[in-house]
Amino acid sequence: MKPTNYHLFDFLDFDVDLKKDESLWKAYKPLAVEEKDGDILVSVPFQKQVLDNDMAADKDVPQEVYTLVIRQYGPKITRLFMGFGEERMTDESEMLKYSSRIVKMPLHADFADDQWTISTGDSVKRAVINMREPVLDRWSDLQPDPQETLDIRLYPDGKREVRLAAYDHFSPPRYDALPLAFCKNEGRKERATLSFECKADECFAGTGERFAKMDLSGQTFLLKNQDGQGVNNRRTYKNIPFYVSSRMYGTFYHTCSHGKLSLAGHSTRSVQFLSDQAMVDAFVIGGDSFEEIIRGYRDLTGYPSMPPLWSFGVWMSRMTYFSADEVNGICDRLRSEHYPCDVIHLDTGWFKTDWLCEWKFNEERFPDPKAFVHGLKDKGFRVSLWQLPYVAENAEQIDEARANDYIGPLTKKQASEGSNFSALDYAGTIDFTYPEATAWYKGLLKRLLDMGVVCIKTDFGENIHMDAIYKGMKPELLNNLYALLYQKAAYEITKDVTGDGIVWARAAWAGCQRYPLHWGGDSCSSWDGMAGSLKGGLHFGLSGFAFWSHDVPGFHTLPNFMNSVVDDDVYIRWTQFGVFSSHIRYHGTNKREPWFYPNIAPLVKKWWKLRYALIPYILRESCKATESGSTLLQALVYHHPEDRTCWHIDDEYYFGDSFLVAPVMNSANRRDVYLPEGSWINFFTGEVVEGGRWLKDVAVPLEEMPVYVREGSVIPVYPEAVECTDDMDMSKEADIVIDKTFKGIFNTVSL
Repeated sequence: MKPTNYHLFDFLDFDVDLKKDESLWKAYKPLAVEEKDGDILVSVPFQKQVLDNDMAADKDVPQEVYTLVIRQYGPKITRLFMGFGEERMTDESEMLKYSSRIVKMPLHADFADDQWTISTGDSVKRAVINMREPVLDRWSDLQPDPQETLDIRLYPDGKREVRLAAYDHFSPPRYDALPLAFCKNEGRKERATLSFECKADECFAGTGERFAKMDLSGQTFLLKNQDGQGVNNRRTYKNIPFYVSSRMYGTFYHTCSHGKLSLAGHSTRSVQFLSDQAMVDAFVIGGDSFEEIIRGYRDLTGYPSMPPLWSFGVWMSRMTYFSADEVNGICDRLRSEHYPCDVIHLDTGWFKTDWLCEWKFNEERFPDPKAFVHGLKDKGFRVSLWQLPYVAENAEQIDEARANDYIGPLTKKQASEGSNFSALDYAGTIDFTYPEATAWYKGLLKRLLDMGVVCIKTDFGENIHMDAIYKGMKPELLNNLYALLYQKAAYEITKDVTGDGIVWARAAWAGCQRYPLHWGGDSCSSWDGMAGSLKGGLHFGLSGFAFWSHDVPGFHTLPNFMNSVVDDDVYIRWTQFGVFSSHIRYHGTNKREPWFYPNIAPLVKKWWKLRYALIPYILRESCKATESGSTLLQALVYHHPEDRTCWHIDDEYYFGDSFLVAPVMNSANRRDVYLPEGSWINFFTGEVVEGGRWLKDVAVPLEEMPVYVREGSVIPVYPEAVECTDDMDMSKEADIVIDKTFKGIFNTVSL
C-alpha cells in the first residue's frame, strides 16, 4: 500500500478506499473509577468514529464501555490491561515467568481537584487520571471542539511520568495518535492501539534483534517474526515486544499477536503500539538504569539460565560436513596443529538426504553414530546437530506425524516454509501447542542426545504454516510465540538428558531468553554483514537477552551466495569480534577452517588461545547476567544513557562490564574510537588514555584490535594454553589488575 500520511490508513491499517466494513472506536473520558482486589478498574466509554480519514464521532451509534485495569507489581512496574470484552487479564502465559520480586501491591484511588490519584499503600503516586476540562479562550468556531479523550499519567517507579498520548492531533479531526482505541472489521473486534507521549529529544532501543542504528526514534517496526534473510534489512528473526527509552522507562507488550510499534515514527509526539488482537496488555517499567529496567522485564518473563562451560569455547562448523571421516579428519587436524576447540557442529548434511530432516544419521556416511560421537568426546569435542521444526513430505516420519496430528493439518496446499536453500516440500509444522506432539519431538531428540550429542541447533521457527490447524491457538497468534515453544521443548529434553541447558537458536520472542543461546542468522561475509550483525546484537542485549553469537566470518558470500571467497581481513576481523562475544562459532556456506586461510592462520590461532584465556572473565560476567539485567554484549547506552554521543554509536560495545570493544570493520585498518568518561587502558599495548573524547582515525594493524579496559579493573584469566575446556582447572585462574603497570595481555599471559 502506498503511504498516505494519515494515521487511519498508515498505522491503523484501514482500507484506503474506505470500502470495507470497518470502524474505529476512540476512548473517551472515564465514567467511573473503582477499587477491586487491589486493582483499579476504570470504566472507559468508546465512541464509534465515522468512516473517514478526518475523525468525527458517529453519534448515531451508542457508546461501548470497557474496563481498563491498572495493577502495580512491586515498586517499579505498572500494568495496563483492557480486553475489550474479548480477552481476560491473566498471569498465566508462556511468555510470563514471574520472579519472587513480582508482588502485587494494592492500589487505591482518591478523587480531588477534578482528577483521580492512584497510589500504593506506601503513599507513592502510581497514576493520575485527569478529568478536568481544558482551559479555553473561545474566539473562533472555525474548527469543531475536540472529542473527549482519555488522559492518564503513569508513574511506575513513583518518579518518572509516562503519559498516554491524549492530545496528539493537529486539529480535532486530524489525529496522529490515539491514547486508546480499537477497531472492528465486519462487526468483529480485531485491532487495538495504545499510545504514550514521546518527548522531542527521546531516544529508544531494544525491540529485538534490530539491524538498525542505535537510536530507533523515528522508526516503525512490524512485530512479526520472519526469516531475516540477512542482517541488513527490516526483516528480523527475533522481534521482542519490549523497548527501553532514554527517559529511563521500558514497556513490555504482553502479546504474541502480530503488531506494529512506532517509536516516534508516525508521530514524533507518540510511541504507538498496534496489536492485531483486540487486547492491550502493557507492563510499564521504571528504573534508574537500563540494568534495572531490563531486570524488571526479566522479573516478568524469566531470567537466562547459565550455559555450560564447554559452550564458551570455540565451535567449528560449516554448511555442511557430510561424513564421519570428514569430521574426524578436521578434528584431528585441529588437535595436531593445536587450535583449541570444544564443539564440532554438523549442519544439514548428516541425514540420508541433505536438508531432509529425519533426526537420524545417514547409516552409510555415519555407520556407527554413537561410537562416532563418543570418539570425538574422547578427543575433547562435543557434537552439536542441526535440525528444524518442519516435517518434509518425503520424511520417514511423515505418515506418523500426519496420523497423530503431530504436525498441524494443512487446510490448503501451500509453498514450503522450511528453507531458503532447499526445494524440499515441508508438509507441516510440528504443533508445539499439542503436548503429545511436543513429547514426540522430544523423543526424536532424546535418541540423539542419548548417543552423546550435547546441543541441538533449533534452526528456523520464525515462520509456520499459516494455513494449518493447530490444537492450542490460531496460527496468527502462534507464529510469534512458536519460537518460545519450540526452543523450550529442545532445551528441556537436552537438560533432562545431558544436564546442560542449551540450544543454538535463531528465532526469538518474549521469554526466549530463558533458553540460551541465540545467534544472529544468515549474515553476509562482508563488512556490512559484520556491522549489521553487531547492531542486531546490541539491540538484542537491550531486549532482555544475555547470550548472543553470530556466524564467524559471516554465513554467505557475495556476489555468489555459496561460492565466493571470504577475504582474509574479513575472516580475522570477524574472529576478533567473535572472541569478544558471548559465544564463538565458525559457520557458513563454504570453508571455515583456519588452515584454508594460510596467510592469517597463525594469527587466528593466537586469537583462539586468547579466547580461552578469557573464559574465566566470560564466566564471571555470564553468571552476573543470569542474576540481573546485565548482558554480555552491552551497547554503550547501557552504561551511559545520559551521554547523547552514545545514542549514535552502534559499532562499539562493552563486553561484560569491564571491556570496551571497537571492532575494525573495513579494509583500511583504521577507525574512530569513542571513549566515555574515565581512564582507559589499551588491553593489548597497556597505553593509558583519558576518556570523554574521540580517538580519531586510529591505525589498527591486522593483529591488533581496539579493546580498552577501565583502569583498576580486575580481569580473571586462565594462564595456561589448553586444547579445550576439559583441560581447564579453574583453581588455576589468575587475576590481572589493569593499572598503569599493565603492559598488554600478550606480554602478561603466555598464549
